[in-house]
Amino acid sequence: MTRPAAPPAEPTAPPWPPRDAAHLLVSGAQMAELEQLLFASGLPVEALMEKAALALSRRLLADHRAVLERHGAVVLVGPGHNGGDALVVARELHLAGVAVAIWSPFERHKPLTASHLRHVRWLGVPRLEAPPEAAGPALWIDGLLGIGQRRPPDGTLQALFRSRARARPGRLVAIDVPTGLCADSGHCLGDAAAQASHTYTLGLVKSGLVQDSALRWVGELQRIDLALAPALLADLPASQPLGLTPADLAAAPWPVLDPAAAKYGRGRLLVVAGSERYRGAAVLALEGAGAAGCGSLRAALPACLAEGLWSQQPHVVVSLALACDRQGHLALAQLGDVELERLDALLVGPGLGPGPGPAPAPAPGPTEPGAPPDGEEALAWRRLQRFAGLLVLDADGLNRLATLGAGDWLRQRQGPTWITPHRGEFNRLFPQWRDAPALEAAVAAAASSGASVLLKGARSVVAASDGRCWQLLQAAPAAARAGLGDVLAGYGAALGAMALAAGEEARAELLAAAALAHAEAGLELQRQGRGHASPQAVARCLAGLGQP
Repeated sequence: MTRPAAPPAEPTAPPWPPRDAAHLLVSGAQMAELEQLLFASGLPVEALMEKAALALSRRLLADHRAVLERHGAVVLVGPGHNGGDALVVARELHLAGVAVAIWSPFERHKPLTASHLRHVRWLGVPRLEAPPEAAGPALWIDGLLGIGQRRPPDGTLQALFRSRARARPGRLVAIDVPTGLCADSGHCLGDAAAQASHTYTLGLVKSGLVQDSALRWVGELQRIDLALAPALLADLPASQPLGLTPADLAAAPWPVLDPAAAKYGRGRLLVVAGSERYRGAAVLALEGAGAAGCGSLRAALPACLAEGLWSQQPHVVVSLALACDRQGHLALAQLGDVELERLDALLVGPGLGPGPGPAPAPAPGPTEPGAPPDGEEALAWRRLQRFAGLLVLDADGLNRLATLGAGDWLRQRQGPTWITPHRGEFNRLFPQWRDAPALEAAVAAAASSGASVLLKGARSVVAASDGRCWQLLQAAPAAARAGLGDVLAGYGAALGAMALAAGEEARAELLAAAALAHAEAGLELQRQGRGHASPQAVARCLAGLGQP
């Protein structure tokens, strides 16, 4: 008897973004290990150095031609292979007709670097005996120390870099990693590091270069592609961080809705936000949610907002007008009156106020958490814990959660949970990781709690409970304003509601896509001028970004 053919397997969505050289973020040790694998395969060290430095030379001539042709370059040469890369760059710039000088404060160099040093001297490139003049107009090319930096450079070098940054800001670029910066943590190893206008990182992006603490030293980060074989990258763990840029928006895992779906089939979201003290947060969160295209948008608001909301956002249904306490903070006790089972997602937090009664906080921040909820409000939090849909907790929702014991509460959640803290809120929720770098902290918190974590910052991190994580590689400084997080919370919650309505999961990738679209909206507005990137404008811009 012939068995019926098995049904075709469901197609597996490709990972987003691809695990390739353009997206992988690695530590200095991982990059060094990959290089050793290349050398063990038979590739000569000299060949990789030439490949990297030639590509870098072409990029420098393209990006800085005017300065190089007019003022020349001073190449700062270290003792190791970072110095060797710098010497090949010096050679190529010299052969291209650029006036080049080299300065190396080291007596000894690795053999390959020493060979390149002899050659550039033979070509007639002068070697400076004293440190270069800090106010000189030439472009400084920093090739002193590479990805293995663990100790601060000596005080003379730190003083030189401080003088250079004051006298000629924007006239220093770095090869791979600015001298004095840890490639893994992004922390300055001493009191000062080389302050680069551009950092040209070789092969793969080192994770420390995109951390908030590194941004003032790194400047504009550009990756020099070395066409590394995919097989070389295949053994990196599944949890390897992935960097996100606006170019990744087109392929992002947006919800795929039935084209015949009515409003309730296009996502049902309730936003619990605002208070007498923070009225604007609710409006901004609802604007963000509307920008995602959610079909049914409801709100539970303070009475002072509920009555007039129709005139600002007539498409929003006010499900509940909530009372505020004596401090003007929203009371959540009445949430038990809402039919949560008719919702796909619930956003709780923007502008609630920290809650009743001041209490000592584990970490300082813009708002201090209140005392643990009791009575009817505690019952409301237990009901939120049993909600089967997506729960998104933001701002003062997180500050109130911190008083409940965040880890235990989140682990007992019966549905998917997204949390969107900034670092102060994160430290209240997870004080055990308050000193950990952002990537490590977010991954640990997600794994421990079972929630997807969006740790907001200049370069926000998103972590899934299975160990995968993503980090934004670009964002708009001009968009760092009060209210921007409210827009993001509403936008992300609406996307999650739409995904569940479409029969999909509220996956961490979608939260990462929301953060990426939010950042791109800020970048787009910043290009129009710093004053354009208001939270309201970001919400309007989001409506035209990312989703098909």
